[in-house]
Amino acid sequence: MEDNPAPTGRTLMDATTFKDNFGHIWEKKTYMCHKVEVWEGDKWVPVEELQDFLRNQGPRHAELCFLDRVRSWHLDEGKQYRLTCYISWSPCPDCAQKLVDFLGENSHVRMCISAARIYTFVSGYEDGLRRLRDAVDRLAIMTVEELQGCWKTFVDNQGQPFETWTELEISIGAQCQKLQDILGVRIRETEGWTQSL
Repeated sequence: MEDNPAPTGRTLMDATTFKDNFGHIWEKKTYMCHKVEVWEGDKWVPVEELQDFLRNQGPRHAELCFLDRVRSWHLDEGKQYRLTCYISWSPCPDCAQKLVDFLGENSHVRMCISAARIYTFVSGYEDGLRRLRDAVDRLAIMTVEELQGCWKTFVDNQGQPFETWTELEISIGAQCQKLQDILGVRIRETEGWTQSL
C-alpha cells in the first residue's frame, strides 16, 4: 500500500515511498509534496486543505498534474498565493517552461521549488532550470531540514523521526554544487571590463 489516510482526512505518503524517492534509491517516479499559503495582513497563512502530495501519472509529469490541481482550485485573483513544492526530481525543460508560462499568466501566484535531485536525462535541462530560476521566488536542492519537514507533514511516519545518513548529506552537497554551477552567474574579464554571461 502506497499511502495511508491522515488524521486530518488527508492521505499521507508511505514512509518507504518517501525514502526511496527523496532519499537514497532515486526511483524513476517523480513525487511532489506541496503546500499553499495566502498573504493575509502582513504574513503568509497556510491553506491546510490544499496541502498534499502527488506523483507523475504515466507519461504525465508530476509538475503538469500539479498545475491541473492548482487550476482546479480557482485561486482568488484578488489575493496573493505562495506555492511551495518539494519534488523528487527537478523539472524537465518542458515542465519548467510550463511552470514559467503558468506563473507569467497568474501574477497572483508565486512559487518556491526545492528538488531532491537534478533531472539530467534530456538535453536542455540547464536552460530549463535557468528559465525557471528567473520565474520563481526560490529554486534549490532540498536541505536535510526540508526533508525532515516533509517527513513530518506529508508522510505516514508512525511517529518516527526522519533519520539522515552520511551519503545523503554528501549527495545533497553534490546536487547543490551542480545546481549552483548551472544557475550561477559566470563573470568573464575581457580587456579590463567584466561581463555577465
